[in-house]
Formats: sequence, C-alpha cells, structure tokens
Amino acid sequence: MTALTLSTAAAPGLRADAIVIGVAKGAKGPVVAPGAEAVDKAYDGSLAGVLETLGASGAEGELTKLPAPAGFKAPLVVAVGLGAEPDTMDAAAGFDAEVLRKAAGTAARALAGVKKAALALPVDGPGALEAIGEGVLLGAYSFDSYKESNGKAKGARAKNGKAPLGEAVLLGGKPRDAAHKGALTRALAVGEELNRARDLVNTPPNDLTPASFAGIVQAAAKEHGLKVQVLDEKALTKGGYGGILGVGGGSAAAPRLVKIAYTHPKAERSLAFVGKGITYDSGGISLKPAGHNETMKCDMAGAAAVFAAVVAAARLGLEANVTGWLALAENMPSGSAVRPGDVLRMYSGKTVEVLNTDAEGRLVLADALWAASQEAPDAIVDVATLTGAMMVALGSRTLGVIANDDAFRTAVYEAAEETGEPAWPMPMPEHLAKGLESQVADMTNVGERWGGGLLAGLFLREFVGEGIAWAHLDIAGPAFNEGAAFGYTPKGGTGTAVRTLVRLVELTAAGELG
Repeated sequence: MTALTLSTAAAPGLRADAIVIGVAKGAKGPVVAPGAEAVDKAYDGSLAGVLETLGASGAEGELTKLPAPAGFKAPLVVAVGLGAEPDTMDAAAGFDAEVLRKAAGTAARALAGVKKAALALPVDGPGALEAIGEGVLLGAYSFDSYKESNGKAKGARAKNGKAPLGEAVLLGGKPRDAAHKGALTRALAVGEELNRARDLVNTPPNDLTPASFAGIVQAAAKEHGLKVQVLDEKALTKGGYGGILGVGGGSAAAPRLVKIAYTHPKAERSLAFVGKGITYDSGGISLKPAGHNETMKCDMAGAAAVFAAVVAAARLGLEANVTGWLALAENMPSGSAVRPGDVLRMYSGKTVEVLNTDAEGRLVLADALWAASQEAPDAIVDVATLTGAMMVALGSRTLGVIANDDAFRTAVYEAAEETGEPAWPMPMPEHLAKGLESQVADMTNVGERWGGGLLAGLFLREFVGEGIAWAHLDIAGPAFNEGAAFGYTPKGGTGTAVRTLVRLVELTAAGELG
C-alpha cells in the first residue's frame, strides 16, 4: 500500500524520485498551476513554454515528463494535466476536488516502480489535500496476487512488473494542523477500504465463495471491533430466507447472509446498507449467453462496497450506527437449482414466481432488505450490479439512483456526485408494476423488457419496511472497468459506491441526510 505523508518543505530541497506538478489548459496554451511556483521559478518563469514545446496542452489526464532543474534533489518533474483553466488561477480553490483526485491518480499510475514522489499540486486547504491523497491511493492500486513478476514469489504485488508507488509526499500539507491531519486520515480510510473492495471484486470466484467472503468479513470485524453475524444454509433455512436459498441452491458453495455492524456510543441516527453478493453469476438455468460470463465474478461488487463502507465508517469513528447486510450466493445451474416457473417464499412472507433465474440479484436483496427493515433504521440504501438495462440507459461509468422518496433520492444523488462517483436519479413509474403480477404467486421477479432497471426498483420496494426511507444504487455499469485504466480508475474492479456510502454516513451523523 502506498504511504501518504504531509510536508511543508519546498520542492527543490526534497529528496524524492519525482516531483509532480499540475498544468492547466489555458486559452493560449498550457498554464502552470498553483503549487508549482518553485519549479517554474527554477525555469526562470518559462516552464509553461517548455511544456508547450514538449507537446503539453494541459488537457485532463495528459502526462509530460522532463528533467528537474539544476539544484533540485529530485531528478524528474512530472506535469499532469488538470483540464480547462478555471476562472481564476489566483487560488487553488479554482480546481474542483475531482479534478485533483484524477490528476493525482493519473500521476500515481504513471509512477509505478518509483519509491518516493512529491506532489506539488494545487492545495488551498484540507479538501484539496484529501482529494489528492485519495487519488494517489486509488491510482497506485494494482491487483497481481495471482501473478509471478520478475521472479518474485507467487502472491507478490506488482504493476506491469513494477511495484506500486511506495510513498507520496503531499506538499502544501501541514503535518501539525488538525484539519490537514484529519484530511489525510479520511483519505487513508476511504482509499484503503475502497481498494479492499476492489481486491474482493477482482478475486477469482473459485477463491471467493460465499463462505470465504464471510470469513474475510469476520476477520475484518475482529480487527476493527465490529459485530458480525453469519447465517449459514441451516440458519437461512430455519429463518425462511427463501430468496437467498433459492438463488444459492444450485451451487456446491452454499449461500450466506452476513450482518456487520458499527455502533457509536453517541449516535442518534442509524443507516442500513444492503449489498448484492453474487460471487459468481452464470445466470442459473436461464444461462447467460457466450461472452457474458467472463466477468461475472464482479456480481458481488455491491456487497464489497457495503462491507468496505462499514469498515471505513468505523475507522473514521463517525457518529452514526451503520449496519451492513451482505446477501452472498453463487448462481449456478444444476439439478438442485431454482427453475423458471418455481415459486419462492421470501423472508418477508411474500411469494415470488421466478420467471428468469438470471434476475437473481433482486431475490437475494429482497431477503436482506426485509431483514434490515426489521431493525427500523432511519434509512436503507442497497447497492447492486443489478441490471443490464441500467447500463443501456446510463452507460458504463454512471450509477442509477432509485428511491421511495424524492428528497432522499436527491440527497443520495448529490452525495454520489460530491464524492466523484457519477450518478443519475431515475424514476419508478407505477404503471410498470403491473408487469410484476403473477397468476400463481404474489409477484414475479421480472416484467416487461422495457424499463427493466426501473422495474427492478419497483420489485425491491416491496421488501422495504413501511415508513423507512430507501434508495437503490444500480452500479452495473461502473462497478467493473473492462476498458483501459483512466484517472484513478484501474482496469477491473473499481470500488464504485464506497465513497457515496461513506458520505451518507457522514451526512447522517451530522443530521443532514434528506
């Protein structure tokens, strides 16, 4: 894991392998951003011209490397593009936190193999420091646990044959300032736990079963002083969790329902998070077509995000009670698998006619939502890689937000946007609910094809306790990046929704959530 430190040192005298600076895209060419004054001075104020000569424009994500000026102890300067120049360059406040987060992540990815780098990006206070620190941790992430690199033992972590950036020194940070120290603490907690979620999503399904996932949660709970309860197949049967049992019935790896809880002695409000944890999704009897199975280890990304967010809340000591419910199952076809046409009796007592076994996520979520509702939290948020329909609507980088209360939906959407996780509020048209009517059960698990992501929300709403604010985050698009890495987002598991959930806990603690 990359180490983060704060420093008030000047860039020229800092011993490091590289100095990272920001450059913006101005109307007449690249513009050196605040934080890089010492570097610009060493170039006699002509650094922008040098960068332009080297082809730099300041565009977002652009990287330009050049030798450090004479007198610098670091041999290399790395200029990272910040995008369009803000209205004013007089203060670092002109740069959005997400811009700084992406720039730091881009630099961290480019500096794989480097032991120590100093980041002289624009800093105007704790918020900027936090964004830069978070971006470094997320950008430096790599998952190579199953590779042998450069003769290292199996299990060694490397990135393209190189270890991730070892240490990042954030210039402009004040090590003795409480607000700056707090920003670093939050960056570490959120960044490290988000990377934990990424690790889980990237782990092959033969190693991450419902039982092994539950074991990982138990170990983390012990480390951080959290309460954990694991319901195995016997307990699920006794409790009547028909949705989880039905989905997991076709696999040799039995399902689990895991509850992990963080409580604060002064908390007056409570939140429940529910995560879809399908450790592998074949589609069941309604088998997925060829070409759609290879990345289905990511179908537990919602549960990973919930788990990581609860641990992060505990690490930050947030003044709210938070419970995470992880609905874990493997959806496989076999002689014991649920069949299209079967009727399941859910934990709530409702019966569901299963018309498509590949619409399994809503079945496990339904049981977990009802279980969460029995504790009467102030609000429930579920997270799931639920529908391809949401990807059709919003693409691969935006999550959808559905809720049973307009104000709550807006609050969740704004929290996602604030933390740098693109989101969009979606409706629940009541006329679509007719498609869930069944002749033999209380409802079906699928309806008409059009608006499938919205109809999934209508299904889940039926399993939320009366009077409880609820939101559903469909992360089917952004949870797993099949393309090239960008900004601080790697190829593979992304950890989407962790930052949104942590922010919701903070808002709850402050009494400001919807």
